[in-house]
Amino acid sequence: MNLKQLHYFRELAHSEHLTNTANKLSISQPTLSYAIAELEKYLGVYLFEKQGRNIRLTKYGHFFLEYVERSLAELERGEKKLRELTSPSHGVIDLAFIYTLGPYFIPELIKNFSEQGAYKNISFSFYQGTTKNIIQNLKENMYDIAFCSMKYNEPDIEFTPVAEQGLVLIVAENHPLANRESIDLEETASYPYVYFNQNSGLRPIVDELFHKVNLTPEIICEVEEDNAMAGLVASNYGIAVIPNIGALSHFPVKVINIKKPVYHRFIYMAARKNDYLSPATSAFRSFVISYCQKHYLKTKNKVE
Repeated sequence: MNLKQLHYFRELAHSEHLTNTANKLSISQPTLSYAIAELEKYLGVYLFEKQGRNIRLTKYGHFFLEYVERSLAELERGEKKLRELTSPSHGVIDLAFIYTLGPYFIPELIKNFSEQGAYKNISFSFYQGTTKNIIQNLKENMYDIAFCSMKYNEPDIEFTPVAEQGLVLIVAENHPLANRESIDLEETASYPYVYFNQNSGLRPIVDELFHKVNLTPEIICEVEEDNAMAGLVASNYGIAVIPNIGALSHFPVKVINIKKPVYHRFIYMAARKNDYLSPATSAFRSFVISYCQKHYLKTKNKVE
C-alpha cells in the first residue's frame, strides 16, 4: 500500500466512475484499475463492486474511506505547514537568548529584520535561559539560532561575535561607593557581592575579572538572572558586577565604570555547525551579521 494508491482510491470513491476519475488524475483507466486491484489485494477485501456500467463502494470501502480521508488530509496539512516553515518569506525561526538581551537587543534585531519587505511575514518562537541551558538545547535541535555568551569545548557549535557589552559595577544609591563614577575592582574588596551562579555564562567571565586583580570576592548570594541581581543590589543587599544593560535605568542603583581590569565582553550568535538552516533562518543569520557589524561591534578583533 502506498500514497498513490490511497490518493487514487479517494478520488474514485468520490466519483464512483473509472473513466472520469482516470481523466481527472491524468492516468489511463487500466492504470487506475490496476492500482485499486493491488490495494484490494493488499487489504484482502473488495473496496468497490460493479453496479451496471459504473461501480460503487462496498461497506468495507465506506469504512476504509473515512480513515483514508483523515490520513491524507493530515499529510496534506503537514506538507503545507512544512512548506511554510521552510519558505524564505513565510518561515518560522526558533530563537533562544539569554535574559540580558530580552529588553532591548533582541526586540531591536527582530524589528529591523521584519522591516525588510521580503521578511515581514517570517515569524519567531522565543525562548530564554542561561547560556549553559541554551547551548544544551541548541545541540538537541530545539532552537535554530541562539544568542548567548561563549561556551568553550563545544566543537559542534559555531560562535559568531555580534555585540560588545561592557561590564560595570552597580551599588545601591545610598551605598558608600555611590559617589564614584569609575573604580578599580580591587577597591571593592571590603564589600559583599551579589554574584552570578554557576549556570550563568557570565560566571567564568566575572571570575576572570577578579582573578586578574588577585581578589577573591565575598559572595553573599548567587543568582541566575540580571534583573534579580539589580533588585538585590537596589535593596543594598550587596554590590555586583553586571553587564551594562538598559534595564539598569529602571532600578535605583548607581552604575560605576570599571577602570581596572579592562575587559571587553562579547555576545555571540550560536548555531550548530554544518547543520541545515531553513531559508528564513539563513536570511536572518546573514542579516544579524551585517546589522551587528554596523551597530554593535566596536572592535574588529574579539576578546575571549
